[in-house]
Amino acid sequence: MRLLSKGSKMYSVLFNKCPKCHIGKFWATNNPIKNMLLNSKNTCQKCEYCSLDYELEIGFWYGSMYVSYAISVAVMVVFWTLTSLFFPLINIFNEILIIVLAILLASPINYHISRLIWINFFVKYIPNDTY
Repeated sequence: MRLLSKGSKMYSVLFNKCPKCHIGKFWATNNPIKNMLLNSKNTCQKCEYCSLDYELEIGFWYGSMYVSYAISVAVMVVFWTLTSLFFPLINIFNEILIIVLAILLASPINYHISRLIWINFFVKYIPNDTY
């Protein structure tokens, strides 16, 4: 199975697809800023194709905070490394400011991706011939 082909977890995460059928959308829109700001109005509750209920249990999305934390740490490490390499004489305050701005600017994408990653841990892809 290829990394970005239908049936892989990466396909579902990167192309905003239902983790079970890979046909329906997980988010109502592909715009992460709209998904974060208009969460209650813009989130699909279930897949329009396979009828998978996206909230598998009450409190299911609390676990996506761990994924979000890991993504944030990765962004911090990347920006710390880049600022240290390209600006070796940078003031520590300015370096922290750059990292905080990067985290804030990446937060809508982080929110969008972390939920997709989290649900893909628990839902297995089932080809569409069984619906």
